[in-house]
Amino acid sequence: MRWPAVKSGGLGVVAMTYVAVDYLRILSPTWHERLQPVLWSLLALVAVTRIPFYRHWSAEFRAAISFLASMIFMLSALLFEACTVRFVTVVLGLNWHNGRPPLPDTGQWLLLALNEKLPEAVVEILRAHIIGLHHYLMLFIMLAFSVLFESVKAPGLGLGARYMFTMAVGRLLRAITFASTILPSARPWCASSRYSIPGHPHRWAQKYYVPYASDANAIRQVIEWDIAYVDTVNYTADYRPDWGLMSFLIDFLRPNTSEGSSWYSLLKKAGGGCNDLVYSGHMFVAVLTAMAWMEAYGGFSSVLIWLLVMHSAQREVRERHHYSVDCVVAIYVGILLWKMTGFIWSAKGGTGDSRLTKLGKIQGRLLQAAKDSDMDEVRELLKDVELGNQESPKQGPSKVMWLFASGTIFFSLTIVILAFTWTSDG
Repeated sequence: MRWPAVKSGGLGVVAMTYVAVDYLRILSPTWHERLQPVLWSLLALVAVTRIPFYRHWSAEFRAAISFLASMIFMLSALLFEACTVRFVTVVLGLNWHNGRPPLPDTGQWLLLALNEKLPEAVVEILRAHIIGLHHYLMLFIMLAFSVLFESVKAPGLGLGARYMFTMAVGRLLRAITFASTILPSARPWCASSRYSIPGHPHRWAQKYYVPYASDANAIRQVIEWDIAYVDTVNYTADYRPDWGLMSFLIDFLRPNTSEGSSWYSLLKKAGGGCNDLVYSGHMFVAVLTAMAWMEAYGGFSSVLIWLLVMHSAQREVRERHHYSVDCVVAIYVGILLWKMTGFIWSAKGGTGDSRLTKLGKIQGRLLQAAKDSDMDEVRELLKDVELGNQESPKQGPSKVMWLFASGTIFFSLTIVILAFTWTSDG
């Protein structure tokens, strides 16, 4: 059973409806509170009712291991990124953040100049908070769930595995990048308003950075000698809680007495950091969603999502959450990484080859049925080719598949709720 309306553009309509309903949180909070639960309940109900008609559970079962492995890899990458965000935020101390001016950004200058040239209505649209991080995550989840309606190539878990694996690789590259050179924030007040970190630099920075930060002769000398020659022995002691086996993180995370005694709760407060993090994590997620949508579904809705990505990019720069370079790098890194991970899941290739293989196997039977004018047999053979290695429509899913299907839907809906809850503030 196919859903032509969904296949021909209905998914795009649903996606844009979701974005529009959620934007009511700004235009009309009352209507937003009424319509959003109704929309999500309707989408969940429709998805659940499609389970008995879904024909590709065996493909989902085969993709389950890669999906779980990709999820573990992604969570590990996010943990590493959180540690790195905290490290680059605290290593130079609060006084450095407060006293370091932002870098010059020509992208910011361009947007300010356009504010003077463009009509006020256009500028207000560019300033509007139309879409955020949690929207892009939800758009991808909707895309993955659309396999139930056969508007996206199965398996949905394969698509999810590729998305999470690509995100994990991108997050690791991002953490390595911004930890390599610590850049000042585009918002100088950020650290003071969000963190209670030590005001002084870590002893590493006191020895290897502070003496050579502003004195030109000292910089020239440390380059020529290639050794830290200033002897700084009066280090300020840092607070050292008892973290047991995780105590090795103390030197990297620099906990404060006011932040509690748990390393995990400290990492949850890391947020997006306060110095500049090259490249933008928000933009990277947005680009991955746009790439997945463009490859798996296509159509005019993909164009709209890319327009929303561009809108998000200029807003990141306009509101000084990032420098322009962070958004530019996130866009091309996201595109390149998505192109490189097609071996996990792809909307192209594979299907045609498997159908040709299947046709080759039944070629003799097909020719014989055609000679006998047995059109029912021809239709059955062609239907088998269409289904490939999936369950036969005459033979319902086994009990194991029903259990797997129910668990998958429950797990996926749980992920939707958690993603919506944890990322609703961007």
